[in-house]
Amino acid sequence: MPPSSTQEVTELLQKWSEGDAGALEKLTPVIYAELHKIARRHMRRERDDHTLQTTALVNEAYVRLIDWKNAKWENRAHFFGVSAQLMRRILVDFARKRPKDKDSPVYLVSIEEAMDVAEGRDPEIVALDEALTELATFDERKARIVELKFFGGLRTDEIAEIIGVAEITVLREWQKAKAWLYLQLNKKDQ
Repeated sequence: MPPSSTQEVTELLQKWSEGDAGALEKLTPVIYAELHKIARRHMRRERDDHTLQTTALVNEAYVRLIDWKNAKWENRAHFFGVSAQLMRRILVDFARKRPKDKDSPVYLVSIEEAMDVAEGRDPEIVALDEALTELATFDERKARIVELKFFGGLRTDEIAEIIGVAEITVLREWQKAKAWLYLQLNKKDQ
């Protein structure tokens, strides 16, 4: 029977980190179901004709995650935060490898637009990734908060626990990061 509480999941993740294969077996249904939720969130942001399907994204992330033999999972939020970041990387890599259409328009978007249903089309997800990478060069915490909230779908309290700050700090940093990303995503190259 799969674990039902957050504490049970955390305990099994820690046992798995210590090499307990039985823990992974018990975790797999929970991990897979949660990865599917995260992947669906990501795929809703993608273009309608995206060739990568939700299940393929889940499978790719799952295979990569279970291969991390030396990972030390602190808790459930840490594991799924890393999972969301990994899915982001898979989608960004997929978008970068996709052939570019020379006639496709360049989109200017706000961070709110990037978080709505219409966000995340290939050009926007790459632009958001580049902006987040730039943000991380001078404010890693804000970039991490955006990743965990936007890509991981984690709650404010989970993010606060992962990065070790108060919830109000997460909310403040989230607001500042959104404002900075808005400016970056709407910069004109001319």
